[in-house]
Amino acid sequence: MRTLDDLLDDGVAGRRVLLRSDLNVPLEAGRITDDGRVRASVPVIKRLADAAARVVVCAHLGRPKGAPDPKYSLSPVRARLAELLGAQIMLADDVAGPSARSTVDELAAGGVALLENVRFDRRETSKDEAERAALAAEFAALADVYVDDAFGAVHRKHASVYDIAKMLPHYAGTLVEQELSVLRTLSGDPLRPYVVVLGGSKVSDKLGVIKALLPKVDRLLVGGGMCFTFLAAQGHEIGDSLVERDQIETCAGLLDEAGDRIVLPTDIVIATELTADADTATVAAAEIPPGHKGLDVGPDTVRVFAAALRPARTIFWNGPMGVFEVAPFAAGTKGVAQAVADCAGTTVVGGGDSAAAVRALGLDETAYTHISTGGGASLEFLEGATLPGVAVLED
Repeated sequence: MRTLDDLLDDGVAGRRVLLRSDLNVPLEAGRITDDGRVRASVPVIKRLADAAARVVVCAHLGRPKGAPDPKYSLSPVRARLAELLGAQIMLADDVAGPSARSTVDELAAGGVALLENVRFDRRETSKDEAERAALAAEFAALADVYVDDAFGAVHRKHASVYDIAKMLPHYAGTLVEQELSVLRTLSGDPLRPYVVVLGGSKVSDKLGVIKALLPKVDRLLVGGGMCFTFLAAQGHEIGDSLVERDQIETCAGLLDEAGDRIVLPTDIVIATELTADADTATVAAAEIPPGHKGLDVGPDTVRVFAAALRPARTIFWNGPMGVFEVAPFAAGTKGVAQAVADCAGTTVVGGGDSAAAVRALGLDETAYTHISTGGGASLEFLEGATLPGVAVLED
């Protein structure tokens, strides 16, 4: 796999570089609420611009239905990128049409332009290979080389991720390189003790990762909404907590297979409603009363999890321990996140909600060895899946 360093060694001055970045950030009323992915994309953009390349950035935002939608415009991202780079950035009005072509034509060496949301063109995500290839050809006409720095999208067979790499000389960006290095360590032979912390709402979303990693780990700590399906599999009362009835038997099988290595919560923060002013109580994990929902792990669970994490030499954490976005149910995620940060070993934070929680809860991002931008792509890699956007970069 050729890398950004290889490209820069060859020289990019004056060349048009189509850079696929991951700029899929959350927005509220047109305002970015978490700019982590934008900040993570800046180093590669800056390296290319400093080398006098003509940098053409493309990315997606949200899930528009294959047509322009102002709600998903990359305009707020353009503004934030310009602030971070301290430079003017042009934004094309379309994906790869007349505005994109004229914007690239006007781009000077060392300049940066941003194409509009690639998902405004339905061909980007089409299942029809000919349609995707047609859009990829339009992208290819805008550039001399292609760099993929959007690890969060490499599990998609999309025009700007997969098909374009077959049409231009292609290179892996730094984020893609870093993610692959970290994930290969986690799925290979990491330093032990190796502890994985999984949270989030559904067991079904993480089942592939659990099955892939369980034979490799010394401890698997389970929190978040998914823990209630495991507790139900043990025959415990879970009240009105989230549960996947069709996964109870699967969880029971996992507990039979590796119950000595799976660590479940010992106490739970409960409430009747998920509100910022909810009346909460903390109860034993096996004794959630009817009419109450489990919405966070309790303080004793944080202590138990922290004790399991303390001696670890490798930690992978993916998924919050509770509904951290609502203040009464944030303490569990914050406590476990801090315990991960305090570990002296290698600490990897999975993308998506885990990375968002670190930033939202005011934790020090530099305390972790690696904070992934991968989300679903990272989980699919750990499950052993072939990622189209990675496979196409490999020569």
